[in-house]
Amino acid sequence: MPIDEVNHDTIRQMVYEFYSLVLKDEMLGPMFIRVLGNDMNGGKWHEHLHRLDSFWLLLMGEVSSYQGDPTPAHAFIGPLTPESFERWLEIFKGVVFRMFVEEIAAKLYRKAEIVAAQLRENLGVDDDEDDDW
Repeated sequence: MPIDEVNHDTIRQMVYEFYSLVLKDEMLGPMFIRVLGNDMNGGKWHEHLHRLDSFWLLLMGEVSSYQGDPTPAHAFIGPLTPESFERWLEIFKGVVFRMFVEEIAAKLYRKAEIVAAQLRENLGVDDDEDDDW
C-alpha cells in the first residue's frame, strides 16, 4: 500500500531505498562508493543519510534540522555529467512513485528536478553547451 504521509520515518525509508539502488547502479554507484564507501552502515554513509533525511524533510515543508548548501558536497563526487543527473532522477522517480501515493510522489519528484537543475547550474555541468552560441 502506498505511503500517504511525509514524516521522518517515511523520508528515511525513501532515502535508504534510493541510495541502496544508487550503490548498485553502474554509473552512479562507483562515484558514491569512492567518496562514502560501499557499506551504508558505515560512518560516512550514516552522516550522509542523516543529512539527506533532514534535507528532504525541509524540502517537503516538515520540521528539519538541515542547514547548509548541497553544492559543495557534490563538487568532489564527479565526474558529473548531464547523463548522471538523468540517471539520478530516473532512479529517484522509480523509488518515490513505488513508495508514495501519486500526489506525494509527484511533489517529491518535482523537488528532485529542481535540486538537480540547481546543482547542474552551480557545478557548471552544462557549461559546454553554453559555449556553442
